[in-house]
Amino acid sequence: MPTTPTLSARAEERGEHVLSVFGTAFGALLAADPAAFRVKFRKMAASAFAFYRGTACLFYADLDGERDAGPYLDERTSRVWIHGDLHAENFGTYMDANGRLIFNVNDFDEAYVGPFTWDLKRFAASVALIGYTKALSDETISELVRTYAAAYRERVRALAAGAPDHEVPPFTLDTTRGPLLAALRDARSLTRFGLLDSMTEIRDYERRFTPGGGAVALDEATREKVLAAFEDYLETLPAASRTRPDSYRVKDVVGRRGIGIGSAGLPSYNILLEGNSDALENDVVIYMKQAQTPSVSRHITDERVRGYFRHEGHRTVISQRALQAHADPWLGWTELDGAGQLVAEVSPYAVDLDWSDLDDPGEIAAVVADLGRATATMHAAADDQSGHSLVPFSTERAIDAVIAADEDGFPELLVDFAHSYGARARADHQIFVDLFRNGRIPGL
Repeated sequence: MPTTPTLSARAEERGEHVLSVFGTAFGALLAADPAAFRVKFRKMAASAFAFYRGTACLFYADLDGERDAGPYLDERTSRVWIHGDLHAENFGTYMDANGRLIFNVNDFDEAYVGPFTWDLKRFAASVALIGYTKALSDETISELVRTYAAAYRERVRALAAGAPDHEVPPFTLDTTRGPLLAALRDARSLTRFGLLDSMTEIRDYERRFTPGGGAVALDEATREKVLAAFEDYLETLPAASRTRPDSYRVKDVVGRRGIGIGSAGLPSYNILLEGNSDALENDVVIYMKQAQTPSVSRHITDERVRGYFRHEGHRTVISQRALQAHADPWLGWTELDGAGQLVAEVSPYAVDLDWSDLDDPGEIAAVVADLGRATATMHAAADDQSGHSLVPFSTERAIDAVIAADEDGFPELLVDFAHSYGARARADHQIFVDLFRNGRIPGL
């Protein structure tokens, strides 16, 4: 009979740390839905990058000592709106409130206020992990991180100087190339009818959710609670989104259970609405999902930040509106059973950046540069001009000033971190796999 391999003493110590962080971050949700976490953890076991995607909690626990000090951090640059989970796969397409297809950062579930360098370091380490899986040399990975840093620096400088819009344009069908343009073209080929056809059917001349396929029928009491929460959500929408009351007529409601890497154990619901006309192809699907506690927030002690938000649903929406220009017009928040909920459209036009066929270092470098510009634009969007009093200063000018004080050190800071934390994540992934497959994770 084979014996169970044991971890080395150092790996055992690190494993206990991983388990402790997991207990804090996932404990209550895991206890409520172990099956969802078994799916989540199996996805994380597939690769070091998948593990990294699912462990923002561990990343910030490792960075905890930097929250009050560190290169390029001062009173202002330690307290800006950040994405919170900025890795190479959290970019994709969306249709903004003006009807334009945009390529930009997506998935704001972890957004918060903190040091701007935390976003950059998380992205840089993800480049190192992707580069490793593509068998790129350490020097090639270093150059990719330098390219990202240089593009970020260039865009921050331009924004701080007040560059006109045509010099710092958004990523659209007219301004992109390569894989970003391909993603936007793929998004443009999608239709609302295609999305509706995949989730709904016509019964008795009305559209309803199709049974099965992940949809869960609700009992009457739960349905009534969801509908009451939906009515409260409508009050959080911008006035511009509330132009036709019939658009919000509810046709159907179903439950769904999140089992993705980021949403395991979080209860959610899909709501089918009339849309902007009586035509069945204009119906709209929105989701209502329990918002999670962002990993960053466990390591930011500023009570001015913590006290700014009513609950996690409010925090997610306010953060996304701050970081994303012309956000989803259906974006809002509500409460259900005392828990904050995020509400947004299930968009027909969402296409994520596909890294699977990106192998040429030159092409990867061009993409990484664009993502550096997108990161800078995101950081600059939320400041004293955005209407959010939590960050009452010009983010781009504050970041520009601290980088200008040490231009040469900025890219090298990210390069060094990318390699060191990339190696740490690969080692942690192996430790995690051994803990998981040998039944060492409590509750599973």
